[in-house]
Amino acid sequence: MKSKEYFNFIFFSLGKFISIFGTAIYTFAIGLYVLKLTGSGLNFATTLVLGIIPIIVFNPIGGVMADRFNKKNIVIFMDILNGILFLCLYFISRVYGLNLIMIYISTFLTRTFTTIFATSFEVAIPNIVSDKKLVNINSASKIIDSLSSIMGPLIGGIVFAFMDIHMFILLNGISFILSALCEMLIDFRYNYVNKIEEKKDISLTKDMKEAFMYIKSEKNIINVFGLFIAINFFISVAITVPLPFIINNVLKLPSKSFGIIEGSFSMGVIIGAIFVYKIMEKFEYKEILMIMSISLSINMILVGIPVIRQVQLSGIFYLIYYTTIMILFGVTISFIDIPFICMTQKYIPDEIRGRVLSIVISVGKVIAPIGLILSGILLNKIQPYVLPIGGGLLLLTFNLVILNKSKIKYEVRTHKS
Repeated sequence: MKSKEYFNFIFFSLGKFISIFGTAIYTFAIGLYVLKLTGSGLNFATTLVLGIIPIIVFNPIGGVMADRFNKKNIVIFMDILNGILFLCLYFISRVYGLNLIMIYISTFLTRTFTTIFATSFEVAIPNIVSDKKLVNINSASKIIDSLSSIMGPLIGGIVFAFMDIHMFILLNGISFILSALCEMLIDFRYNYVNKIEEKKDISLTKDMKEAFMYIKSEKNIINVFGLFIAINFFISVAITVPLPFIINNVLKLPSKSFGIIEGSFSMGVIIGAIFVYKIMEKFEYKEILMIMSISLSINMILVGIPVIRQVQLSGIFYLIYYTTIMILFGVTISFIDIPFICMTQKYIPDEIRGRVLSIVISVGKVIAPIGLILSGILLNKIQPYVLPIGGGLLLLTFNLVILNKSKIKYEVRTHKS
């Protein structure tokens, strides 16, 4: 790796690590603070929802901005805005106290800034490293995301227990400024080919319509996006709701065991991210999708099998069984996600990449709650093992019938505006 590319890689990782971890820790810690302050589960849930809404609403806007404006300026500006937000929150809360309205507004704003930041940063990846290093940097990005999902709640809990919330807000503001300094040192034109003029006259409707037309013209993209959305839906229906119910309500394992099982998924993602490069060297993209999607289906089915018959086995057995499944589940997700991200980054033209990726992320975020609601309704009407086994079988059918007939290649045509 060349020295400039190496420094780009390091500063990208540092910048993303600080921003993503800062947001994850703040969201969890401030949620606990709200719960302690009000004693209301509704207020706690409202804080979490305010952290999710900007991801759905502002992803398309972030995609348009990433395509139309200088990505480096957007990334740096969003981190600076986050830094200013928390520094202002610190000084205001010191004078007037930290109340619920302040928390709601700050949670919504920091998620908004972070969403636009993340979209622009991800879209810029092909410009800051060579094509050969795309898998490496996307693997690092995936590891950072997974670590934040594991460590964010853990550190957030420690922060809530041992640190004054005002001091944490101050440190969070400073960390975002440090992140912006790291990003200033990244060469966002290291692997930049297209010369795109910034357009001041932005029409969100027109720009998104252009992205939809591009997706529609690319059957390759439609096939891969279709699989991506189907996987998100089936995971929501067959795993996200049923697994905690099976572990806690059916098998009645202790909360410590549930925490280990949940955390093992992120560990699997990290393991997958480390080894995905070797897999991509040995198999074609369609083969990876086929094998991993079938593996995902089998893992779903395995989640439901132990509860078909109420056979009393030891808690240690169930802990090892479900931990193994969730590690394999995480590895599989990495082997699907990282090649998918690399494909979209490498072959979707720079001038439309942000909008196309934002559409996929937004659709995935919208489809997941639909699956969660459906799963919650069905879980009250049928046996809990039916959802993971049924979801796994349906996904397996989708893989064997739809994906097998699809012509998916690791290539996409150039965009003509």
